[in-house]
Amino acid sequence: MNVLAMILAGGAGPNLSVLTVQRSEAAIPFAGKYRAIDFPLSNCVNSDIYNVAVLTQYMPRSLNEHIRAGKPWDLDRAEGGVRMLQPYQSSAEEAGAWQAGSADALRFNLDYIRENQADLVLILSGNHIYKMNYRLMLDLHRQRRADVTVAVHAVSPHLTNRFGMVTTDANDRISRFEEKPRRTRATLGSMGVYVFNRSILDEWLSGPGKKAQHLGGEIIPKLIRRKRVFAYEFEGYWTNVGSVPAYYEANMALLADIPALNLSDKGWTIHTRSEQYPPVWLGSDAVVHGNLLSDGARIEGKVRRSIIGPGVVIGPDAEVRDSIIMNDTVIGAGATVHKAIIDKRVDIGENARVGFGDDNTPNAPLPEVLNTGITLVGKGARVPAGLTLGRNVVVHPGAREEDFGGDVESGGSVG
Repeated sequence: MNVLAMILAGGAGPNLSVLTVQRSEAAIPFAGKYRAIDFPLSNCVNSDIYNVAVLTQYMPRSLNEHIRAGKPWDLDRAEGGVRMLQPYQSSAEEAGAWQAGSADALRFNLDYIRENQADLVLILSGNHIYKMNYRLMLDLHRQRRADVTVAVHAVSPHLTNRFGMVTTDANDRISRFEEKPRRTRATLGSMGVYVFNRSILDEWLSGPGKKAQHLGGEIIPKLIRRKRVFAYEFEGYWTNVGSVPAYYEANMALLADIPALNLSDKGWTIHTRSEQYPPVWLGSDAVVHGNLLSDGARIEGKVRRSIIGPGVVIGPDAEVRDSIIMNDTVIGAGATVHKAIIDKRVDIGENARVGFGDDNTPNAPLPEVLNTGITLVGKGARVPAGLTLGRNVVVHPGAREEDFGGDVESGGSVG
């Protein structure tokens, strides 16, 4: 079975606020040492799929630097391996100035799909966190003589407006597809994982669906009426980290005594490109409880229920709780950080307070995204010593001390 995997990794991720100002969704760090893209890449190689293309567009540099030739995933191969399909600008008459959705991204790269001459095309999203054996789905696709197979997952009735919802018959053939309905009787949501017969994908992207931008909202509903489209129900852990609350909750869930996503599973390793850091160092007065600590972390203060990335420094008498601290950030002596996401190479000044108080006013520019008390500090920002940041505050990447006019109340923004 000749399979080509196409990972859609060009999304801008506006619901991740400042976390995706300088990177795509797929490049966002996860669980301290990983990136979101590591999960679909690792799922591919663990499923014996070694012909993988990563489709980029928005802010691709971080993703390119992370994947490079694909060596950590055993994808640095002369035949097959990983190929980074970079964005390019076509004529407006041909396809559109830039890729405008999942179907559009695939259409831009139809020449690559045709050249590969794969029997099946496996389409994946780069910002989903899960461990899945794609071979089981591919085998079932062949057994059913399907044209298209859609991976689905059980969805709470309260969350149906976030998913393409699927209704199936007794044989798991899809009879109805509703794109993000407010109310529905359907209980299965699309995971954004698809298997297409290559000929069907080519036919529809260059023919009936030539002007379609999205697979889920436009292509799949029409295919259901004309082709053999089946569902494959996946019962393992899966989440989309495309919003600040979802990203925060997915990281915090790893701190459970028995997390739903087991990153220690030697039978299904999640591979990544690791930086060379020394072991974790704990000072004599350090207090740590219920955390994920990455290599190179130096801790002299207190850290509770937090994700600590590589090279993070937490100074004496500092306290970090319920937070995500990314690579090479420094938390100054006496500083406190609570329920915050601090991006890479941030400097939190001594005795500063980040995520402080009981006022949960939503962020003014992003009230629908930041309303649960999470404060964000963007990459490379410097928070002045002694300053207080309330809840749902956003500090933009590269903010300097002079950008702060004093304490920042809940819901405010800097930079």
